[in-house]
Amino acid sequence: MSKAKFVDWRKVKPSPLILIFGSEEYLYSSTIRRLKDDVRASDTNVEIYEIEASDYVAGELLNMISPSLFSEPKLVVIAGVERATDALIEDGKAIDVADLTDVTLVFQHAGTSTRGKALLDAIRGNENAVEVACAKLTKDNEKSAFVQSHFTELNRKFSQSAVKALVDAFGNNLLELAAACDQLLADSADQIDEELVNRYFSGRVEADAYKILNAALDGKTGDALLLLRHALQTGQDLIYMLGAFARKIREMCQIAGDPRATAASLGMHPFAFSQAKKVSSSWSDEGLAKALQAIADADAAAKGSERQPEYRMEQLVMLISNRGRE
Repeated sequence: MSKAKFVDWRKVKPSPLILIFGSEEYLYSSTIRRLKDDVRASDTNVEIYEIEASDYVAGELLNMISPSLFSEPKLVVIAGVERATDALIEDGKAIDVADLTDVTLVFQHAGTSTRGKALLDAIRGNENAVEVACAKLTKDNEKSAFVQSHFTELNRKFSQSAVKALVDAFGNNLLELAAACDQLLADSADQIDEELVNRYFSGRVEADAYKILNAALDGKTGDALLLLRHALQTGQDLIYMLGAFARKIREMCQIAGDPRATAASLGMHPFAFSQAKKVSSSWSDEGLAKALQAIADADAAAKGSERQPEYRMEQLVMLISNRGRE
């Protein structure tokens, strides 16, 4: 069991020993940036060292954390511990937090391999260590919480429909989602609402996979096909769009197959859950099965099994508009 103290990435502060664990690049890079900003704000003479774990040579860590001539504070960031050399693992395990005077030592591990596990265990076994979780945000409710925190941190008012619109449009890439939030935060509007989101990102939102899918689910075949063609003309990735389609239809299948399902049990935003439940009630099990198969066929076409995958996409949109009835 870990003895390290878990801290949210938005609340992390310089401390002697920090583990940043997880593969979400935006989160771990933002955590490191915040630490840099904090140590520089405390002392402009801070010494900052950043090295790749794969480049580490024996004895380097001791040199970096040793007191400097004028006792300037230090921030030492070792990135990519999942690719650590044997020397780093051994030197890291030997570190005594008591020796880290005016030093913030940061180990960043993406969690994509078991390499460096012995070092991770040593850090987590230290009650003076801090761990920041930076796992991929895969569920809509996690992404919605991210957006809400982004706005709340700067005391901005927002609507839930704006949060959903942002997640629908940019949820596939956290860096893009954060950038979209930052653009909206720069606006002087009293509240960030769906109208403001559409004003800034109408091209992206209107052509987004979820806009296409929602139009199809509403039975608006013509609108859905127009949105699809616009998306294709602006270079939207078919495979990404199909991934979004598949996730939505699978959610409908889960809801239709379990009357006791809740937004929490499926990891969905409450508004998205209520909408999906409403839509799925008008579908048959056979229709949902046909839609899933059509998505699989379109995905295969997009990956090269057919010369014109766009035709498969149009057929899929029409099938969904007819609730799985051919």
